[in-house]
Amino acid sequence: MKINFPDQILFEDDDFLVANKLPFLSTLEDRGSNQNLQALAKSYHPELSACHRLDKETSGCVLFAKHDEAYRSASIQFEKRKVIKEYHAFVDGIHEFDNLVVDLPILPLSKGSVIIDAKKGKPSKTSFTTLELYKKHSLVACYPESGRMHQIRIHLAQKEAPIINDALYGGKDLFLSEIKKKYRLSKDAEEQPLIKRFALHAHALTFTKMNGEKQKVEAAYPKDLRVLKKQLDANRF
Repeated sequence: MKINFPDQILFEDDDFLVANKLPFLSTLEDRGSNQNLQALAKSYHPELSACHRLDKETSGCVLFAKHDEAYRSASIQFEKRKVIKEYHAFVDGIHEFDNLVVDLPILPLSKGSVIIDAKKGKPSKTSFTTLELYKKHSLVACYPESGRMHQIRIHLAQKEAPIINDALYGGKDLFLSEIKKKYRLSKDAEEQPLIKRFALHAHALTFTKMNGEKQKVEAAYPKDLRVLKKQLDANRF
């Protein structure tokens, strides 16, 4: 897939750039692909460096620094938890979260997943607020204070709200036949899930610019999430 990096730019000044990462595109170099967001960014501006990373399947806001001083500033902001990260997750089940705080320690495993481990895990905190309720699903805003691997995914799973299609943490595929009345599949056709990745999007990022001003950047949903939301909206109750 050919990606035109300038089309993905959400914000840019002399110090920082925020790009809207597409799903299935790695943030950094990936042995399984010759294309990644970092390389695309450097082809646009050779000094750009990603200040954090998203899972390959996760779409949305990624912050880049244009020089060392900006990178140090961003690193300190992330370390001191001054960057506000808002993710949107479409989850299984109906959940009315109102600033629900999940404070559970996370331990990474060698196989690329994580578990909750009270003794060996690192402190991890996420707050959740429901944005929309559907027939059998919910749209949830997620605010991770820490930045552990798979943090949002496992914290939601612990609340019996796994992300749609996140098989690693108990999420199920969603088929249109499950939510649409009188749905009929063409003869001999095999129904495909509405989305082919876990439904998580880095919707917004708020950070402090070099001049001390706060900057909030939002990323629109990519096509697959727009399709998913449209079907959930249309078949709400």
